[in-house]
Amino acid sequence: MKKSENTGSKFQAVLFFLILILLMQIITVKFNIPKYIFPSPSDVISVLWNDKSVLGEHALITFGEALAGFIAAVISGIILGGLLGYFRLLRNILYPLILISQMVPLIAVAPVILIWFGFGIMPKILIVLTVCIFPCILSFLDGLDNIDNELISLMKTMKANEIQIFFKLKLPASLQSLLSGLKISAVYSIMGAVIGEWLGAEKGLGIYMTRAISSFRTDALFASIFLIIILSLAVFKATEYAEKKLIPWKNNKI
Repeated sequence: MKKSENTGSKFQAVLFFLILILLMQIITVKFNIPKYIFPSPSDVISVLWNDKSVLGEHALITFGEALAGFIAAVISGIILGGLLGYFRLLRNILYPLILISQMVPLIAVAPVILIWFGFGIMPKILIVLTVCIFPCILSFLDGLDNIDNELISLMKTMKANEIQIFFKLKLPASLQSLLSGLKISAVYSIMGAVIGEWLGAEKGLGIYMTRAISSFRTDALFASIFLIIILSLAVFKATEYAEKKLIPWKNNKI
């Protein structure tokens, strides 16, 4: 029942998207809107086809940066979240600093990272890490805080040590909350890589976008935006797939 409902909702979303594309094509052609102001979907498709090799190369660079930064954020988020969950003093000291770091605009932090680490791939990965790590830490901490203390006490009476309690109880129990945060971070990862490329890069969708803007190629700009959406959806769906495999009981509801 639930599966058929999901299939129906996906079909409705795809149908709505196709109708929207068709309306955009009709409006841009009927009113003869200049390409540099608002390109038609056919113009964007033309760029995607004609520049497929160049766009593919740039997209691969951006995806690699985003994936590396996302994986680093997941690992760092689990480690930091686990430490903050165990050590109250450390949490009192570091959590406000982590929270404050998210209040600083990324566009202000990214140039500093580029100054410190140069214009190679490393600063892009660090920018993605900066963007993605907070949802990982926050969701993991939330999962750890919601574990029943009676279960922890039960494991202690069974002579389980802290490492056993963490891996056999705390980590599995907080996995659903952690994966919810990871899905948010997955969407942010591509955006972080693109912002890093805007500020300084030789290749990537971010640098492709800046070149398209400087040459008033709005159709190329929309093509790169389309690819950014596709890449973001790919990382999100991969995380969603991992969630289904790691916690299959969540999807077995009628």
